[in-house]
Amino acid sequence: MAVEIKVPVLGESVVEATVAKWMKGAGEAVAADEPIVELETDKVTLEVPSPVNGVLSDIVASEGATVEVDALLGMVKEGAAATTTPAPKPAAIAPEAAAPTPAPATKSAPVAAALAPSGAAGMLSPAVRKLVEENNLNPNAVSGTGKDGRLTKADVQKAIASGSAKMTTASSAPAPAKAGPRASDAREERVPMSRLRRMIAGRLKEAQNTAAMLTTFNEVDMSAVMALRSEYKDDFEKQHGARLGFMGFFVRAVIRGLQEFPAVNAEIHGDDIIYKNFYNIGVAVGTPQGLVVPVVRDAQDLSLADIEKQVTDYGLRARDGKLTPADMAGGSFTISNGGVYGSLMSTPILNPPQSGILGMHKIQKRPIAIGDKVEVRPMMYLALSYDHRIIDGREAVSFLVRVKDSIEDPRRLLLGV
Repeated sequence: MAVEIKVPVLGESVVEATVAKWMKGAGEAVAADEPIVELETDKVTLEVPSPVNGVLSDIVASEGATVEVDALLGMVKEGAAATTTPAPKPAAIAPEAAAPTPAPATKSAPVAAALAPSGAAGMLSPAVRKLVEENNLNPNAVSGTGKDGRLTKADVQKAIASGSAKMTTASSAPAPAKAGPRASDAREERVPMSRLRRMIAGRLKEAQNTAAMLTTFNEVDMSAVMALRSEYKDDFEKQHGARLGFMGFFVRAVIRGLQEFPAVNAEIHGDDIIYKNFYNIGVAVGTPQGLVVPVVRDAQDLSLADIEKQVTDYGLRARDGKLTPADMAGGSFTISNGGVYGSLMSTPILNPPQSGILGMHKIQKRPIAIGDKVEVRPMMYLALSYDHRIIDGREAVSFLVRVKDSIEDPRRLLLGV
């Protein structure tokens, strides 16, 4: 009996994926729960396992193809024996074919620009996108009533009836110019951007275009935390089965600051400000495929050991490509540690729709004035990038000072002062 292999649910707001790689060819034996195809979404890479023991009898979606949730990927013939000469895997779709279909010549440049992903309004389902294109609407001018402010067919139909969201050349930003042909060089290699890399690029540019982004800096003396870690790291690992790092202290310090300055944990939605009474802290992790930000949920309820365990687990799964879309959804604030790569100072970019991101950096010994003496201390520069539309300079600077104070005197985290 032939059993279908279908695209699984990809996570919140993710409706399509790209077939990155078939791990088995047609005619090869597969075992139940053995990964046979790798899918790449805007947020993560995931493996789809075989539902049964048997033989991969048919590959429907070739490498490079774009597939939606529940689409057919291939077929497994249950209980069959492998052929002696497996059929070759289908050729990957050429980059030109795999790329999104260019807009028809009749579509105006403003419409094409407006349909580019931009916040919740940019995440259009195929049906909604078709309505928007056919009626020459600006999706950013339509109020979404769906989850997280997304547009529904009813929202678009209402806008069509009222005529309130018609695209006009004067009010719309011009479409970005397409890259023209360039001379090739035998020493160059051209490869298509992965879906994840395109998503990262789009979100970073969206943050720069949307937020009034500003960065404030401070420096923190790491002496106290380093001494505490050095004294108790062995006992901590024996007791909790997790290594005692610095990230747990910074997560706790950030939560303390967010509780005192709630605007840093808020986000803008239309003309409203959403204040979040929970602290889902994203921890940026670099992978060979790109930067991902898994989220430590309800971190205010977790112990230092629980936080360290989650951060370690996320790091291992990110390295192995095992993170799921659910692991990276719902963050309210992000911490990025460029110090692990040797960065001394940087200006991190916001992770929309969040309003703040903390950048940690390399610990470096420097001469510091302590009272009337000069001492050499292990120092770290901290950077807070924030959305000035919602966070005032006083709040941003005070938040960063609160983080600094908590790290320089970790007893504050225990006493809540």
